[in-house]
Amino acid sequence: MKRNPFLQGAVVATLGLVISKVLGILYVIPFYAVIGAQGGALYGYAYSIYNIFLNISSIGLPLAMSKITSEYNALGYYDLKERAYYIGKKLIFILSIISFIILVLFAPNLAHIFIGDIQGGNTLADVTFVIRLVATAILIVPLLSILRGYLQGHRFITPSATSQVLEQIIRVIIIVVGSYLCIKVFHLPLRIAVGVAIIAATIGALFAYYYLKYKIYKNRHHMDDEGITRQTVKVSNKDIFIKLLYYSIPFVFTSLILSFYHFVDLATIVKVMVNDLKYAVLEAETTISIILTWGSKLNMIVMAIATGLTTSMIPNITRSFVKKDLPDFRQKVNRSIQLLFFIAMPMTIGLSLLAEPIWTVFYGHSDVGTIVFRYSIMVALIGSLSVILNVILNSLNKYKKLFVYTFTGFIIKTVFTVPLMYSFHALGLHASYGAITATIFGYFSSIFLILRFLKVEYQVKYEETFKRIINMILAVIIMSIVIILLQFIIPVNTSNRIMALLLISFYSIIGFLIYLIMMIKNKLLFQVFGYHFIEKILTRLKLNKIINVNKYNK
Repeated sequence: MKRNPFLQGAVVATLGLVISKVLGILYVIPFYAVIGAQGGALYGYAYSIYNIFLNISSIGLPLAMSKITSEYNALGYYDLKERAYYIGKKLIFILSIISFIILVLFAPNLAHIFIGDIQGGNTLADVTFVIRLVATAILIVPLLSILRGYLQGHRFITPSATSQVLEQIIRVIIIVVGSYLCIKVFHLPLRIAVGVAIIAATIGALFAYYYLKYKIYKNRHHMDDEGITRQTVKVSNKDIFIKLLYYSIPFVFTSLILSFYHFVDLATIVKVMVNDLKYAVLEAETTISIILTWGSKLNMIVMAIATGLTTSMIPNITRSFVKKDLPDFRQKVNRSIQLLFFIAMPMTIGLSLLAEPIWTVFYGHSDVGTIVFRYSIMVALIGSLSVILNVILNSLNKYKKLFVYTFTGFIIKTVFTVPLMYSFHALGLHASYGAITATIFGYFSSIFLILRFLKVEYQVKYEETFKRIINMILAVIIMSIVIILLQFIIPVNTSNRIMALLLISFYSIIGFLIYLIMMIKNKLLFQVFGYHFIEKILTRLKLNKIINVNKYNK
């Protein structure tokens, strides 16, 4: 088991997360075909409450664990690092047990909150059953997360990323095969099929957890070979506990702010569209579901890139900061921004251009779905940059700045949402574009303030990054023009999902090749990822004879 340098760790983590997210989206197609709308609603009840309790039982501890492990490793405090892991594991286990008990005991009450006395669909017994089943995942997933944080803090990114893919593969197989067998073969009740799909999360997490435990057991000697001097300092377990909580609070805060962004949309979009702008209720409710649920699932493919980058950034930037290596810190800040734009920008624009066939593949043909998703995907790109910069401030322990800048963005989002909805509607565009634009304004405000702070406080210079992003934009424009022209030659056919999927694959391959060729020609591929890294990848793929890196390294 080898430590991953910053760039390699970022690429490995990003690839693992993107694969996991794609698998997590693709399974929806066969799964919902088997269980239908009623089964989908039952599944949604369980997972909506699961996500809430997962956040409660984790409270940012996995990311805090990554940060504190990296910090103590860099300082040579071996004993503190191990004690922090033990304390974090114990704390998260206690929180998981409490959450599990609450879910099991109060499942009937939660079920009543969801559906009340509604008849003709899922029953209170059905909803209670799935909530209790999903509670089992709360016992495992937080422990798995803190184990990943511990490994990431040591800069072992590959096993963590592999465990995510393993977890998702097992989960998807159980969901698809299990639900099909329950309904189509054994003709069991719908709640049993949904229950099997829900328990898949627990089983997948168990496999991933024991995979990581095995990797640590077999490679324990590698955990301590980073030149650790094993310095001894007197720090109590109470102090370590407080520090873990202190480090976790900013992660919780930024997550809450994101929830507040969603709350503003929930509180305004439907009411403004129906009461003031006279949209139909169905269209307004469809719009909010696209922005917050269905479109958001697709946005997570792009957001996975930011998550992958932050997985590598937290231990590496924390290490540079603790060692007071400012040149290395500045280089990693710029490299993170460049990597994000290099990967996420063409992906975002491609998803926007292919919004109609993509929406058809996942959810069926919908004019409203296409219109809203085509623009809402842009939030994924700007939101990803915001996530990365928030993590950088967090790694620098600049919590006050993080709170102020993030909250400023939220205020701007709140102030501009309704006026912009009116403005876009007056221009003849869909009113949801106003709410989406307000979100982008909010994120952009936070981004601008953080970039300015890093420039003033740490002398981070962005000139080279700006030039490279401009070249990326030019490549994306050319890629977009080709895809648009291709759509005139081979029109988008959304009459069925298979044809739409084939078109997506065709356009995606063409767009990817055009963008890649341009990135090679203008040397950006090598400048962003590094000549040595690209050469290593090409050698492994046996493409080094086709693409001669030395030709561009001049």
